[in-house]
Amino acid sequence: MHSPVWIYAIGFLAQLMFSGRLIIQWFLSEKQKRVLTPSTFWWLSLGASFLLFVYGYLRDDFAIMLGQTLTYFIYIRNLQLQGQWVKSPKVLRWFLFVFPILLVIYGYNNGHYDIDKLFRNEDIPLWLLLLGSIAQVIFTLRFIYQWIYSERKKKSSLPLGFWLLSLVGGLLILTYAILRRDPVLFVGHLMGVFIYYRNMKLSIGIDKE
Repeated sequence: MHSPVWIYAIGFLAQLMFSGRLIIQWFLSEKQKRVLTPSTFWWLSLGASFLLFVYGYLRDDFAIMLGQTLTYFIYIRNLQLQGQWVKSPKVLRWFLFVFPILLVIYGYNNGHYDIDKLFRNEDIPLWLLLLGSIAQVIFTLRFIYQWIYSERKKKSSLPLGFWLLSLVGGLLILTYAILRRDPVLFVGHLMGVFIYYRNMKLSIGIDKE
């Protein structure tokens, strides 16, 4: 079952924002010869996660929704650690906080989807759904690790473990995207894998100094 073009447009816009955050972070890190964590990285992450959650919802893709649900509020927390969250308009903050929750509630109450539908999507075999879910969980663990690391340091940072988990998770999601024939996930993670590897090298170089 093919999705309308406008749904793919939402997904590609989300991936464009995800790629944009990595390119900005990579460029600034290469310039300083060390891994940096600009606030732009987190704002673009939050906006892209918001759009990709909507994309997953519209495609009835549990793996995508799972990945975004687990990281969405970690992006907000990093903005709080950087002191950027409170600088944004209060209306925007409330909207970003409650919209994903309201979307899920609306979907259930209006019969748009249920647990059975998510796990028995005729377009996604169970084994493929499990692969995608595992890939998203591993990919998401990078931000849980980053969050714990940053809380301990009391500042937003992107340590070596973050990039290692990013690389492993990214490769698994690429595999899922190929099997799922999802151009949005494929394009979004193809460039990311290279940047994850490069940031790993920069992080290793710093640790050796």
